[in-house]
Amino acid sequence: MSYLLTQLVNGVSLGLVLGLIAVGFVVVFKSTGVLNFAHGSVLLLGAYLVARLQSPLGFWVALAVGVLGAALVAALINALLVRHVAERDPGVFAILTIGVDILLLTELTRQIGNDVLSNGAPWGASVVSVAGISLPASRAIAAGTALVLFATLGVLAARTDWGVAMRAAAADPDTASLMGIRLSRTSAIGWGLAGALAAVAGVFLTSYPTPGVEPGISVIAFAAIPAWVLGGFDSVPGAVVGGLVIGVAQALAVGYESDLHFLGSGFGEVVPYAVMVLVLLLRPHGLFGQKEAIRV
Repeated sequence: MSYLLTQLVNGVSLGLVLGLIAVGFVVVFKSTGVLNFAHGSVLLLGAYLVARLQSPLGFWVALAVGVLGAALVAALINALLVRHVAERDPGVFAILTIGVDILLLTELTRQIGNDVLSNGAPWGASVVSVAGISLPASRAIAAGTALVLFATLGVLAARTDWGVAMRAAAADPDTASLMGIRLSRTSAIGWGLAGALAAVAGVFLTSYPTPGVEPGISVIAFAAIPAWVLGGFDSVPGAVVGGLVIGVAQALAVGYESDLHFLGSGFGEVVPYAVMVLVLLLRPHGLFGQKEAIRV
């Protein structure tokens, strides 16, 4: 029972971090209608900046620079590339962001090389033990940070002009523009916020028990895509719930992989995508997504 509870707690903490990444996908989709496949490389960029700058500047200053840098790069991707695509087609946008992801990931891979960079997090390899349940301190801090960020984002979406503007732009961009909402500013804030959340998630994903910052960490961002699909493309609460479901499912599959040997080695890594396929077959718009009405 203690082992099961440990796996569940680890799954919840991992799921909250995946939720941060999935919320970034949702915010970009709601503000601009773009499937942002460059999210993984932006996450790696934020983690890379923290790892490179933590020695001369200290961890907390490096963290601020990494978050701001990732937010700025994400906003620039939208301002310099996405906004100037003549064909406003989701497929074109998706291909464009895939190209940006490849270019940025290639350069970051060249900069990192074969090294594994430490992000210098002050919690290090500490482990928290409560009632027989052991959890890396990084995972516990990640869970608390994610909950605070989710609550803050909820307040911003419900109580600020930007939140109202984003919902209006997502519902009907043409009408929103006629009502005086600056779509360019709304989309810039959305992309920047997604980049900042990705950088925060990247710091926790490169903390203990993972060895540090390496190019392969960007692939973890794509594990958040099943969480995004599960919750719904346009639902922030759905992204959080989807992250929790995927995190727990993956933690249990990895934790009990020896008992599931008949499913093949590495089955735990496949679980998120198996869940995604199942959801797409049964409920294409996700658990909390809105099914688009088509008038004939």
